Parts: sequence; structure tokens; C-alpha cells
Amino acid sequence: MDKVFDYLNGFFNGLMGVLMTLLPLTIIWEVLTGGALFGMDIIANLTALVVGFGTGGFAGLVVLVLVASLFVKK
Repeated sequence: MDKVFDYLNGFFNGLMGVLMTLLPLTIIWEVLTGGALFGMDIIANLTALVVGFGTGGFAGLVVLVLVASLFVKK
């Protein structure tokens, strides 16, 4: 059973690594071309996320800390 969890953990860590590599590339693509890649407006989505954290008060701060903790390597 431990092997299954190790395998899944490795898979999702690898997937997260790929997505964290694609995010800056899609932002650069959108800035350089002015068009959305994959039909998503990444910059508008990130802006809305930051605005949501900012207007959320203390709850927004708590959610921001929880989301940031997902991206910190332990």
C-alpha cells in the first residue's frame, strides 16, 4: 500500500512541476501575443484571484496562506 501512495505522490508532484513550468510560459505568451493560450485568460484569472484575496479580509489572508502552503516544498 505504501508503494501505491509513493507512486501517486510522485505522479502528482511531477504533474505539479509541469503545471508550474507552463504557468509562466502561458503568461509570457499572453503578454507577447496579446492572445490567450488554450482559451484561458491567465492574467485576468490571476488578477481576479489577487483581488479576491485582497477584498476577503482575514478570510482572504487565511486562504492565501493555505494556497501558498501548497506550493512550498517541505
